Order: sequence, then C-alpha cells, then structure tokens
Amino acid sequence: MFVDSHCHLNFPELAADLPAVLEAMVANRVTHALCISVTLTELPAVLRLAADHPNLYATVGVHPDTEDGAEPSVAELVALAARPKVVAIGETGLDYYRLTGDLTWQRERFRNHIHAARETGKPLVIHTRSAADDTLAIMREERAGDAGGVMHCFTETWEVAAAAIELGFHISFSGIVTFKNAAALKEVARRVPLERMLIETDSPYLAPVPFRGKTNQPAYVRYVAEEIARLRDVAVDEIAAATSANFFRLFGVNAHAH
Repeated sequence: MFVDSHCHLNFPELAADLPAVLEAMVANRVTHALCISVTLTELPAVLRLAADHPNLYATVGVHPDTEDGAEPSVAELVALAARPKVVAIGETGLDYYRLTGDLTWQRERFRNHIHAARETGKPLVIHTRSAADDTLAIMREERAGDAGGVMHCFTETWEVAAAAIELGFHISFSGIVTFKNAAALKEVARRVPLERMLIETDSPYLAPVPFRGKTNQPAYVRYVAEEIARLRDVAVDEIAAATSANFFRLFGVNAHAH
C-alpha cells in the first residue's frame, strides 16, 4: 500500500471531482492522504475533508507565499492544531523564489509555526525553495528538531538533505523525482535512509511521468515509489512499506483507520 503524505484535495482541480479522486486512490492501493493547509481562509475546507473521510488527515498552517490575509499567531496555531484529525503544523518554511524584497515577515511566520509545533508536539511540514541556508538556520535556532517533521517536495542537494536528517527530519519525494532532468534529486533519492523517507504528490501539481503536465492526484503517488524503487534497485513494495510505516509513525496515524 502507498500513502500520499502531501496533497491539496480542497483545491478546485481536485475538489470538483472528489469521488473519482478517492476511487482512484483505492484502485491504486493508496490508503491514506494528508491534506495540507496553505491559508487560514481555506482551512475549514481542509478540516472538513479530514472529518468526512476516515483515511484523510489535515494540517494547520499558512504557506510562506501567502502575503495577504491574517498572520497566524502561535496561540492561534496551537488552538487550531487541537481540532480533530490535525496531525501536523504547516506547510510552513521559506520561499525566496516567488517573492523578493524584505522577507523578514516570512521568517517570523516560520518561527511562529516552529514554536506552535514544539508546543503541540506535532511535526512540521516544511517548504523550502531558493532558501535552504536560511531554512536550516532557523530550524536550528528555533529547535525545530524537538518537533521533527518532513522536508516536503524535496528538491535540494544531498548536503541539505543530510543536514535536515541530522535535525531529525524526514525527506519527502514528489513526482519531480521521475523527471528526466532531475539527476541530482535522483541521487538524493538513492542516498536517503529508507527510515527517513516519505512520498507525496503535492497534487494537483507536479504530476509524475507518465502524467507530467496533467492534473496530479493522490493515486499517482505510486509512480513516485516505483521510480525510487528503480533508482535503489529494490522492489516497489519495499518502498511502499517503508514510506507508509514512516508516515504512520511520524504523524501518529492509525494504519488501520481507512
């Protein structure tokens, strides 16, 4: 069985046809999925998905790209994290790719999420893009390792992966690992210890080969596992079993609740 550790089922591309998306998960042996919060405005829809489906779970957080809207306080994040089936804080982190200028607010938001994770004892879902050094520095300064978590949709170097693993974090691979031009990432996928690996779709984005360029969905997470199995020269069931067990352990999810 497979688990999609990061998806956005509340986004219009997937929400419009949710029954078919869930059926495709079953057909592809994808037993669970984690629905990720990116704004407080959209959080109710994420929580509703988790409440309505026994195999879906939720996070609470505000994406680093979100410039407008309410800035979440530590207390607010802690309170929201107590809602049923919320298993993590995020996605949070730093993104210097899409936004420029004074991004002090982004770093402060990241710190607030780390504080909330430490206070609640829930792991962090971290997004980092063009900001690896600052991301790791803040993780160290704020003792993010006390909460643990995952570097989602990982696209950085092995050195960044190793530093995150040393801090107690998992490394999650998306459909990008199936792309022909992702040679460096494929090498990271060969090297990450199996006990620290997760797989994800980040759907509706980043569909893996052979669906590249189309709308992604949780059912396609198996293609991520298949590519990693090919890279490591092991059976896909070994990748499926390890990444699923890691998901259940990290997020405190009951493997039989689906």
